[in-house]
Amino acid sequence: MNLPLEPFRIKTVEPIHLVDRQTREKLIREAGFNVFRIPAESIFIDLLTDSGTSAMSDYQWAGIMMGDESYAGSRNFYHLQETVKQIMGFEFLLPTHQGRAAENILFSTVLKKGDVVPNNIHFDTTRANVEYIGATALDCVIDEGLHPEVEHP
Repeated sequence: MNLPLEPFRIKTVEPIHLVDRQTREKLIREAGFNVFRIPAESIFIDLLTDSGTSAMSDYQWAGIMMGDESYAGSRNFYHLQETVKQIMGFEFLLPTHQGRAAENILFSTVLKKGDVVPNNIHFDTTRANVEYIGATALDCVIDEGLHPEVEHP
């Protein structure tokens, strides 16, 4: 028997509601095709972000409970610092809680008003961070890249 079973046990669950197709289509039209205007309880699978919307493993939960949450000088920081140094060779690092915060720090340091930042397609928070500085977020995607049903090249 070939069953597509997950190779783990779920430790924490949250009930979700599967909205039927007709309702989903109505919601997306009413939202003007803007996924930020759709209520979270109407989203069955969130593919908008990679910011931790899925279940966590028992090791991840344990890490939260065992983590050193000191404001400064935590053992977790020193472990991260040493690992980054071993792998990347960097002497200094600035940990951030999410990519958007890292982008904000980076762009406010290296960009200036009038700069142009090319990209395939900027993610919404990336675009906001670039444009907040006064730079231009330039999307360089070809037309075929805007149509997921097109196989190209």
